[in-house]
Amino acid sequence: MAGNWSVAEVEAAVEDYFDMLRRELTGRRFNKAAHRRALRERLNNRSDGSVELKHQNISAVLIEMGIPYIDGYKPRFNYQRSLLPAVVAEYLKHNPEIQALFLADSEMTPAIPSVEDFLAAREAPPARDVRSPTMVAEGSVIYNPIGMNYLEIEARNQLLGGAGEQFVINFERARLIHAGQEALADRIEQVSVTVGPSAGFDIHSFEVNGSDRFIEAKTTKYGKSTPFFITPSELRFSRDNASRYFLYRIFRFRTDPRLFALHGHLEGQCKLEPSQYMAWPA
Repeated sequence: MAGNWSVAEVEAAVEDYFDMLRRELTGRRFNKAAHRRALRERLNNRSDGSVELKHQNISAVLIEMGIPYIDGYKPRFNYQRSLLPAVVAEYLKHNPEIQALFLADSEMTPAIPSVEDFLAAREAPPARDVRSPTMVAEGSVIYNPIGMNYLEIEARNQLLGGAGEQFVINFERARLIHAGQEALADRIEQVSVTVGPSAGFDIHSFEVNGSDRFIEAKTTKYGKSTPFFITPSELRFSRDNASRYFLYRIFRFRTDPRLFALHGHLEGQCKLEPSQYMAWPA
């Protein structure tokens, strides 16, 4: 048994993780297996599975800090909280240049990727981890030693949101046309534009029987497990229109857009984390 990871081992794993993350965000190829082999030479007889889990733990820490993670390392939140966040925080403090990369990437809107088969882009929602922040309310302040929540900055990118809505409209058109309902497909409306935020949802689509489908679109360039942000009014709308409400989460929008859908009141399907309070002197 190799025992608990030492500080030096965790530091090596964090350094390796951020090297891969830099490459991913700048579009440079890297080989995870090669990185893992090189890292293991710096560790105390750790297995491939142990290194993989540590990288997944680092992904979880970054999400909680509001920082994008490596898409291939699904966040695992069962990490050593007395050590790992502190090591990640120290790395961020001593490598300020990576903060500029995070900011530039969070504000960047990619060109709408071309998709040959929109219907093939749909996946099942991620399996729920009771310790993972599947969703947090808009305005979240997730601890980051530098003080910026890059996931929230990306979520506020209106150009990215609009591009994601166009992707959903194309998906919905393909879904209805595939079902033989081209006339309904022609009636899809982007209410975020025609009505605005007061509508409570982004896209008015239809079921194949002609009944309403109200869609809220949330888009990210990052991985499937990236938390998304909602407002209290959006949450209420999902409750009041549960039978007709869908939230479409679009992810990997940079090059390979995918989506999953949540149907009904969001409170029963996601972990909600309160993030803001109104305060005034008593």
